[in-house]
Amino acid sequence: MATFYYSLDKMLQGVKIFSSDPIWRNILSELGATVSDAPNAAYLDFDSLGLSYPATPIAIQTAIQNAIDGNIQLLQNIFGRAVQLPRVQAQIVILLHKTGGISASDLRVALGYSPTATTHALDTAIYQLRKTFGRDFIINENGIYKLGRV
Repeated sequence: MATFYYSLDKMLQGVKIFSSDPIWRNILSELGATVSDAPNAAYLDFDSLGLSYPATPIAIQTAIQNAIDGNIQLLQNIFGRAVQLPRVQAQIVILLHKTGGISASDLRVALGYSPTATTHALDTAIYQLRKTFGRDFIINENGIYKLGRV
């Protein structure tokens, strides 16, 4: 019989989360999350989940998964139908919707890159979103990316 181990240090790998509480920030980091210093630069605002101490790792993961599911519902509301997007594209759409507009450097930071990174990942994701949903889906006004029309 095979034994399976659940790695708690990788539980939240790839999830960018904001929390203002230093204890939660440490816990989330230990669970593998990338902890953001600003709520508008994160995929998820942990403070809004309302978890209290003590909480088991499974309770934390469940609350985060429920919030991510809420983001899936938010995408459906934005598009007026169910859509499946790659993670980075979904993060871009959600961040643009929640913030009302964000600079390219802040968007890079929210996606886990340095604000001065020379990666084309952001440009490519925006290009793919425009290709799929129309050129006016994401607009850039004076260096601020915003959602246009769907």
